[in-house]
Amino acid sequence: MASIAPDPDDTPDVQLPGHTPGKVWRVGPGRGDVRADSDELAQEIPIALEYNGIAHATLLASPLDLEDLAYGFSFTEGIIRSAADIYGIELERRDAGIVIQATIASACLNQLKLRRRNLAGRTGCGLCGLESLDEVQRPLAPTTGRSAPLAQHAIVAAIEQLRALQPLHQITGATHAAGWADEQGNVAAVREDVGRHNALDKLIGRLLRDHSDTARGFAVISSRASFEMVQKAAAAGINTVAAVSAPTHYAVQLADSLNVMLAGFARRDTFTVYAHPEYLRLQEDPT
Repeated sequence: MASIAPDPDDTPDVQLPGHTPGKVWRVGPGRGDVRADSDELAQEIPIALEYNGIAHATLLASPLDLEDLAYGFSFTEGIIRSAADIYGIELERRDAGIVIQATIASACLNQLKLRRRNLAGRTGCGLCGLESLDEVQRPLAPTTGRSAPLAQHAIVAAIEQLRALQPLHQITGATHAAGWADEQGNVAAVREDVGRHNALDKLIGRLLRDHSDTARGFAVISSRASFEMVQKAAAAGINTVAAVSAPTHYAVQLADSLNVMLAGFARRDTFTVYAHPEYLRLQEDPT
């Protein structure tokens, strides 16, 4: 795994806590029932990514787990092939935001040029700045699928755990989360961000740096399952995605073609499978 340069002990922590206090006015049900108060607001700041000194993209993101964001974004965008392609990462705090300066293998520079974008405002659609329709769907190989069906209770358990593993959301109510669960439904890692795409990229970056076997576990996300969420998961070899909200038609089409089991409306003990139900093992009725 590539090291992060410079040494963390010698680098000031430019990552922010992800929330900041703000003044608010609480309005009650009664006429004139208004009182001044304070609340914690989710931070959303510009995060610029530079590769070998070349400015590539600017995201609006939560300033947390930025190294993971750099690895995940670079991988799901097809800029790097593995974690080893990143030789070092430096974070630089500037007045306008934070710059992630990544040093990547020279062989990856060609991919960088192919994927040049202006991605300001990525928290919205995730595809802002693409120059042509052909760039929307990347050519990806289908995932290898599941070697064994995933138990119904594993998805239920992971979704339930995800709710309790979002400290930033609990403080602000304004962030999404992406979690990674093993085949028993135990959530091993969660990443949060104001943008659902960023949260998933952060999670994928963590898995990449840990050399995790993405074909064995599955991802749970607190948002809707959009086309690009499925595309990012498939790019990382993740063959199962369970979302708290609904998928889009385009996402279902992509999941079907890329061998990704896609579940939506995963809440409490129910969910709906939209693609590849053969990857799911239903629990037996005790009666």
